[in-house]
Amino acid sequence: MDPQVTVVFCLAVGAAVALASGRLPPDVVGLALVVLLVAAGVLTPAEAFRGFGSETVMLILGLLILTAAMTRTGVVEVLGGAMLRFTGRSPFRILVVVVLTAATLSTFMSNTAATAFLVPVVLGLARRARTPVRPLLLPLAFASIVSSSVLLIGTSTNLVVSGLLEQAGEAPLGMFELTPLGLPIAAVGVVYLLVVGRLFLQAAPDDLLPGPGDLRAFLSEILLPADSDLVGRSLGELGLGEQLDIQVLRVLRRGAPPIAPRADLVLHAGDVLLVEARPEELLKVKRTAGIEIRADHELADPTLPTEALGIVEAILLPRSPLVGTTLKEARFRQRYGVQVLGVSRQGTLTTQKLSGLSLQVGDILILQGAHADIAGLVEAGHLRVLKALEDLTRQPSGAGYTVALFALALGLGASGIAPLSVTVLGAAVLVFAAGRLRPSDVYRDIEWSAVILIGSMLALGVALEKSGAAAVLAGVLVDALGAYGSVALSGAFFATAVLLTQIMSNQAAAVLLVPIALEVAVRLGVPGRPFAAVIAVAASCSYLTPLEPACLLVYGPGGYRFSDFPRYGAVLTLLIGALAVGLAPAAFAP
Repeated sequence: MDPQVTVVFCLAVGAAVALASGRLPPDVVGLALVVLLVAAGVLTPAEAFRGFGSETVMLILGLLILTAAMTRTGVVEVLGGAMLRFTGRSPFRILVVVVLTAATLSTFMSNTAATAFLVPVVLGLARRARTPVRPLLLPLAFASIVSSSVLLIGTSTNLVVSGLLEQAGEAPLGMFELTPLGLPIAAVGVVYLLVVGRLFLQAAPDDLLPGPGDLRAFLSEILLPADSDLVGRSLGELGLGEQLDIQVLRVLRRGAPPIAPRADLVLHAGDVLLVEARPEELLKVKRTAGIEIRADHELADPTLPTEALGIVEAILLPRSPLVGTTLKEARFRQRYGVQVLGVSRQGTLTTQKLSGLSLQVGDILILQGAHADIAGLVEAGHLRVLKALEDLTRQPSGAGYTVALFALALGLGASGIAPLSVTVLGAAVLVFAAGRLRPSDVYRDIEWSAVILIGSMLALGVALEKSGAAAVLAGVLVDALGAYGSVALSGAFFATAVLLTQIMSNQAAAVLLVPIALEVAVRLGVPGRPFAAVIAVAASCSYLTPLEPACLLVYGPGGYRFSDFPRYGAVLTLLIGALAVGLAPAAFAP
């Protein structure tokens, strides 16, 4: 065997083992792989780094920019609210809607685009429904892949296979030629994902719940001013839970004991609602007419410019003199010039008034005040700032404009008028040109590790092709099973394509195998289109590793382990393989 082929196989296996172990971040493993390929002399620096400027990486970057822009302009919030009203807070109903929506969208657009659009929507749905996100994101990514063979335009891999058939002197694939094969696969895949998702939902909480930061809720107080239009309405009419995802714990009314919340409880002017909410939902109150955060209302200082105020999440340190005192006893606002908007304690809350809550080490506070005053608390060793929350108070705008650009980019790309990568990046430029979003804000929301990993893995694909390692692997399998007939060969092509597509691009796997399959068909005197169709399906069957772009988009947000993908994707791969190999001869009968 050629020494370079051996080197590439060893490096590919080593990278897979490193990714599976989880000891290093995936993007670090990818960069290490690129460096080793160059050091071993397999690739030149230009070849190794070409992937980072490839059309695939640019497409991913454009999609990430657009989805971040939709989040910041309120698109995700609007769509998530609509889906939440339809599904309620039932985790399984949410799962059904997510899987069906993803499968439908990816029939008409790339699975990467469909996943990129839905990830922030699903994150918002899970947060508002107070359900773990892990049971939703993996089925989302898999559902977007499973219907990619229903139509010719479902994935670029189908178009590559069609072009290879045309180069070989056969007719290209028609728009619906793959449908008899792709539709049953999509249907079986959707059912499987709903079953797997339900098992996910029923799994042990320790295995599924997101990290503490994702579960953290804050105790706060909301005031109904005398001039509020909400005075005289009942809690049920206000629908704070549905509209703002805020849970009312008690109603505090002057001269009366705390009142337990009831849907028919009519609110009075000056009532204070003791509520539980996450930071993003709590700060929506700042832009909702008729209600105000009580502390925010009391802090109001017309002489202080808005831009001078900061809002941060901070943790109370052990040596702080605030430990063991209440906000009222410490005269917190008067002494430090900073107002506490909310308090969270190890994921649990009480129904005690905010001002009377005795502070403890590790309490997390939402603070609002002048940047200099907050910095003073930090320098004195009272608190440590976890993150800034100013962006959560900004009123989203430009949602319709952003959605229109996203739809236009996908439409132009899908129609072939312009490359999808160009239309998506063009839409991203127009989003910034509108002036509604700052690029620096959007760039902070991008999962850069995914971009780095994709660019690195493309280098491995180049190495497999250049060294001849992929051809050796494919050739060995075909030579070993060539005498056993079409069904065995279809199974071999499917297995080989699935293996190759885990470590290289789907298109490259198809390019390597389709010409071999057509040559084998000529030698055996059988039609070559069933082989080509099976390879097209298999090349998109990326369920065993998170290296498929759609899977990479959910890998970080879902907090998945490398082993989750073969664990839940292996059975789906076998089901799809059985359907593809069994149905292809009839679906493409002459």
